[in-house]
Amino acid sequence: MGRRKRGQVIDGWVCLDKPYEMGSTEAVTRIRRLFDAQKAGHAGTLDPLASGILPIALGEATKTVPFMMEAQKVYRFTIHWGASTDTLDREGEIVARSDVRPTVDQVKAALPAFVGEIDQVPPAFSAIKVDGQRAYDLAREGVEVELKSRRVTIYEAAVTDAPDTDHVEITMRTGKGVYVRSLARDLAIALGAECHVSALRRERVGPFSTENAVTLDSLEEMVHRGAASEGLLPVATALDDIPELAVTDQDAFSLRQGRPIVLLPRQVETLKGQLRADSRTVSAFLGQTLVALGQLRAGRFEPDRVFNLQ
Repeated sequence: MGRRKRGQVIDGWVCLDKPYEMGSTEAVTRIRRLFDAQKAGHAGTLDPLASGILPIALGEATKTVPFMMEAQKVYRFTIHWGASTDTLDREGEIVARSDVRPTVDQVKAALPAFVGEIDQVPPAFSAIKVDGQRAYDLAREGVEVELKSRRVTIYEAAVTDAPDTDHVEITMRTGKGVYVRSLARDLAIALGAECHVSALRRERVGPFSTENAVTLDSLEEMVHRGAASEGLLPVATALDDIPELAVTDQDAFSLRQGRPIVLLPRQVETLKGQLRADSRTVSAFLGQTLVALGQLRAGRFEPDRVFNLQ
């Protein structure tokens, strides 16, 4: 007999407003313990020096994490002019100084060059692996790390505040793999300045935002009064841009057995009209209950992931 899993069967998403100085792994552990959940994971690492949205999946929601890794993100961050650091943030050692203080108009004029598909070199202090080791571990050991540039997408970037000549706040919407610190570094180079990121907050990851977020303190209060479920969002929250297929009890039974189901021509046409150009993924629901995720192929729905939800 296999060992019984520890914890409770808890399924859903927690849209955590992660506090400053807490790592993503620590945040997941705190949430899993609060809910006494059997399984937990997060969608998109958020640095300890950043606050904001960290979606945490519990139970069956972990099966939808891959969809969140592709989600667009919104960041709001502050650039501090005058000094560059080895980590590109305020925790690093200062490696260069400059008296250059770009004006707001200069920053606004330079930003469009960083919008769209661009090539970006990740920071040396990042979690990217180099020969099996994390780049930040090598950098801390004094090893010079040369990371290859990657093609990333920045959809929007705009100046949203400028409290004084030493600081400018930028808000941007990005695709996956974008590093805020790299953008700040490259913007400073373009403007002939030195800088580092002094504050960073993630305000959105796909459908998860500050509007449906909860703090650790509020979650602890919910758990204390026996209302932990108030802090949970449905498993399907992560699938808000995926077409939905309504299925019957018999169809749901077949899908849970891992078997494909045949669709009516009108169902196929409707789903095709809703699919993104780069995807065939469809979600199947029995009433309000998520049954499966799968692919639309040759008039059939073929399940890839099956959910055990009540």
